[in-house]
Amino acid sequence: MTMKTHPNPPPSSPVRRALARVSCALALLGAGVLAAQAQSAADTTVLRGQDVNPDKLVELLTPDPEPVLTRGLKVDREASLPAAVRRPSASLLITFETNSARLTPSSRQQLDTVAAALKSNQLQAYGFNLEGHADPRGQASTNRQLSQMRAESVRDYLVATHGIPVDRLAPIGKGDTEPLNTRDVAAPENRRVTIVTRPQ
Repeated sequence: MTMKTHPNPPPSSPVRRALARVSCALALLGAGVLAAQAQSAADTTVLRGQDVNPDKLVELLTPDPEPVLTRGLKVDREASLPAAVRRPSASLLITFETNSARLTPSSRQQLDTVAAALKSNQLQAYGFNLEGHADPRGQASTNRQLSQMRAESVRDYLVATHGIPVDRLAPIGKGDTEPLNTRDVAAPENRRVTIVTRPQ
């Protein structure tokens, strides 16, 4: 006698609904992160010239104080995500010689100011990412390599000239992936260095 076999029963309706909710939540989370990143870039102001001063840099780079929790309260992790995306940062117009990672005299003066801010009481406990950016002209691989070299030049100057501990500074080449001015690819603000405070 041949016994009939039955395929595995489909997932129950509650399981399907749960999976659909998870997929929807992940999609919304991804869209929210991308939107926050785009808004962050749109809101970025590039400091240059007289705008670069220790007090302004300390203000921009100092993280907000952690919320004080009391018994019975819990942190909403989803609500804290935007804060993780928008870490304290300062974008500076650090100029280099053409197609080079060599700092110009004016850029060295600005980095002298940056060093004073990093040595302040408010910031001395923090580490920082030094993000180098390039404009979209040229090949992407070349731009990424050049932006990495420029970020390393900034780190090397701060370490060698001002004694900033090297483990506080992490150079990162972003290439041409995050232009601030998409209408004018050659705009100077697309060739910048962004200092981002790392979480403790």
